[in-house]
Amino acid sequence: MERELKPWPALWALVVGFFMILIDTTIVSVANPSIMKGLDLGTDYNAVIWVTSAYLLAYAVPLLITGRLGDRFGPKNIYLIGLVIFTLASAWCGFAGDMPGGGIGMLITARVVQGLGAALMTPQTMAVITRIFPPDRRGAAMGLWGAVAGVATLIGPLLGGILVDTLGWEWIFFINVPVGVVAFILAMRLVPALPTHSHSFDILGVILSAIGMFLLVFGIQEGGTYDWGVIWGPISVWGLIIAGIVVLIAFVIWQAMNKKEPLLPLPLFRDRNFSLSNGAITTVGFAVTCMALPLVFYFQTVRGLTPTESALMLAPTAVFSGVLAPLMGRLIDKINPKFIAAPGLLLFSIALFLYSRMLSPDVTIWWLLIPSALMGIAMSGVWGPISATATRNLPLNQAGAGSGVFNTTRQIGAVLGSASIAALIESRLAVDLPKVPGGANVSEASAGTELPQFLHAGFTQAMAEALLLPSAVALLGALIVIWWAKPKPPAWGPGAAAAAGPGAAAGAAAGAPAGAPAEVGGHGSHAAPVPVDAVAHGSHAADVPPATDLAEGEEPPHGLHSAPVAD
Repeated sequence: MERELKPWPALWALVVGFFMILIDTTIVSVANPSIMKGLDLGTDYNAVIWVTSAYLLAYAVPLLITGRLGDRFGPKNIYLIGLVIFTLASAWCGFAGDMPGGGIGMLITARVVQGLGAALMTPQTMAVITRIFPPDRRGAAMGLWGAVAGVATLIGPLLGGILVDTLGWEWIFFINVPVGVVAFILAMRLVPALPTHSHSFDILGVILSAIGMFLLVFGIQEGGTYDWGVIWGPISVWGLIIAGIVVLIAFVIWQAMNKKEPLLPLPLFRDRNFSLSNGAITTVGFAVTCMALPLVFYFQTVRGLTPTESALMLAPTAVFSGVLAPLMGRLIDKINPKFIAAPGLLLFSIALFLYSRMLSPDVTIWWLLIPSALMGIAMSGVWGPISATATRNLPLNQAGAGSGVFNTTRQIGAVLGSASIAALIESRLAVDLPKVPGGANVSEASAGTELPQFLHAGFTQAMAEALLLPSAVALLGALIVIWWAKPKPPAWGPGAAAAAGPGAAAGAAAGAPAGAPAEVGGHGSHAAPVPVDAVAHGSHAADVPPATDLAEGEEPPHGLHSAPVAD
């Protein structure tokens, strides 16, 4: 027997898991000193950096592929598989130091598996939103999704600091286990089993995208570790980056040549708003990743704050973003999203510029909560509008592919931001720090929690200058979204019925989301209920969405024989 699909409970169920995996992209950063001490690593900074790098690499590389898997096997199924992998890998991470043969190597391996689980989960959240919320009702949903994305990146360091200070570094991983169990139960009960689409799997595309993404992301991510020079023998950082770009170009050429069904449907980029939104989310991923590092360094090394205290200095950002983002989401459905996103990105840029001007060794610390609050207000109008605009015109049978592209560009932006800010901080410290007495180098002078007093001014100046980079990139994002085209009328849902006129209103009055059963005024009184993914022929075709859910060249089904969707 069918049950009515309820989009909002399904979204909340997905948000729990999505929040958890985003938390893990930042939570480890404050635990690195404790991990080094707990695993007896001494001063092996490179080893502990790989605890984060391995996760981000395994997370970013497969996103194009995992997005397509959701289209083929169902987003709910792929999400649940990824959630199980992620949760079990989290427990493995926590026990890595105590298991036989355990240590940093086992922890890094477990983080790779954890990243693969996250990669399976992430595209499915956006794909489900795209398919169960009509385009003109999607803004509030994307507002919630965006609020989670924005808040999670800032909550991570705060939660990590509290767990490390109270329970130990292992608990930044153990905390995922009960959350993962709850997320699995909620997803099983509340997320609908949406119709799948028969895709031929592009094996060569999978291989080329995986190799190209790995080379590019690894080269950018680890460039600073090897001083942007030689890694081993003839292999250099720039060699890997160039090779990755060449392989990705080959991947794009193959996608254009593939006459069957490519992994990446290039026609998606014919939609102006989809292309521009991917550029915008790249700048957001870049700027959000960039801005935290200089601020945390300043709070801890100049002002002597603990990891928890330094994270609390960014709490206003998380609070304002979390509270206001759902409200902004409701506006997205009523006005052109660029009138929200452009001011949001502009305010984000201004807040970072204000931080840069306010930083000094002796500024009253509470004054720095003002730009933090401004950033939160700004971010509430960034994630949701960009996400909603990117997905508004996606064909339903390519929701997973589009979501995979969107999340891939966001992660590439984050990787670029991480590598860029590390290189910029290093270069500015070399210029701004005075010479250390006795000939010691900068790293030796700053090895402790706090810097010597005579280095405070130079170090603060370097961090202030570094903040100008994310400020400039956020401004670039504002310039990108200004060029968004006016949103098209929705292809399905209540808004489509209203646009089509009174004759179409009856069939779409229920506003049934994609994948949900909808009564179609068929041929006679015994017309069967069909999912809105199906397309009827005849005079009643306006009652259901147009054939945007069909692959290019695919013939829509004749009659009303499609089975109802199982919940």
